Amino acid sequence: MIDVNLTGSWKTVKAVIPHMIERNEGGSIVFISSVSGLIGVPTMAHYTASKHGVVGLMRALAVELAQYNIRVNSVNPGNVDTPMVNNATMRKIYLPEVSDPTPEAANNVMKEMSALPTGWIDPREISDAVLYLASDEARNITGITLPVDAGMMIPNKLQ
Repeated sequence: MIDVNLTGSWKTVKAVIPHMIERNEGGSIVFISSVSGLIGVPTMAHYTASKHGVVGLMRALAVELAQYNIRVNSVNPGNVDTPMVNNATMRKIYLPEVSDPTPEAANNVMKEMSALPTGWIDPREISDAVLYLASDEARNITGITLPVDAGMMIPNKLQ
């Protein structure tokens, strides 16, 4: 988990940053973390720790690279409808009392976890957030975490 999520992120930016600095044109780096990188998630300590590490890496690099006009941010998705989250094993974790939970049944659980009436988040919505942070419209945004989570992190959600 650490190798893929954190070390892989580090090695990727370590390879590109010198070229960005050499070009002297600024730029944007956007990490993909997770809401698990912002809160503690039970039974997922390994994943949570790796994603917290990605957020820490992003924040350190935002400070280090600002002098080169390189912005560094992270997108922190909630429950995105991808094979990593929407699969039989994960659905069983969300619905242990159901022998073979369907994606639709799991979607209802996802809705209960969110403040907005949204279950699975469409992967395109994560891409849209990345595109925004990489765009000129976000030219003065650096060092932030952008949760795309349908309000999962809002405390005291009504359900």
